[in-house]
Amino acid sequence: MPRALRAEWTKLRTVASPGWLLAATAALTVAIGVAADAATRCPAGATCQVDTVKLSLAGVQLGQAIVAILAVLMFGTEYTTGMIRVTLAAMPHRAAVLAAKAAVLTGSVLAAGAVGVFGSLLAGRLILPGHGFTTARGFIALSLASGSVARAAFGSVLYLALIALMSLGVAAVVRDSAVAIGVALALLYLFPILTVFVGNPTWQHRIERYTPTNAGLAIQARTSLRHLPISPWVGLGVLAVWSAVALTAGAVSLRVRDA
Repeated sequence: MPRALRAEWTKLRTVASPGWLLAATAALTVAIGVAADAATRCPAGATCQVDTVKLSLAGVQLGQAIVAILAVLMFGTEYTTGMIRVTLAAMPHRAAVLAAKAAVLTGSVLAAGAVGVFGSLLAGRLILPGHGFTTARGFIALSLASGSVARAAFGSVLYLALIALMSLGVAAVVRDSAVAIGVALALLYLFPILTVFVGNPTWQHRIERYTPTNAGLAIQARTSLRHLPISPWVGLGVLAVWSAVALTAGAVSLRVRDA
């Protein structure tokens, strides 16, 4: 296993694209959060029902796409170039190869996600009071000293890591980079779109509770928790199940199919 970890870490740091994708994850997460903060105001005298924590973390919904692409490329590029045969010849224990990729990917995404998430909250703390979202008007300061803010922040970082692991599992099953990226992005963005068009309240509720992004992003909510389809930590647990299923399917596929 240590050999596999060293090999995967060497691949990650010696190829340009993973570094750029990780930097883009952090930068775009902050940029979208700043744009959302800058575009939202609470005029004097108005009653504003805005979850400022979730508003500041809006960039996570774009950052997840970049994370998914990074995860897919960790497998897809090797299959495209034929390097996977070399990898498996050097490390015949295929489960160890997948575990090493998952470990290196998780560590990298946690680091980039932390920069993006905490940078977004810092930006919100600086911008939102000037737009009417002050503690004097009942809005919470965006500080990690607040339990709900800390839960949303750390939960969002974990959310990005789980999205990466789910996408890695998809890539191990599908193998083709373009198709795997399409499948991963569909899992991320198709279900939220379906909730708009599904008229049946029962099915809409099920989509919101049991699909990866709808359930996972509940971790960001700070207000109106009783009205959520699923509680924050349980929602993140649903995403963890999706990731575990995808990785298990990837491990089985890697074991039973030829490279």
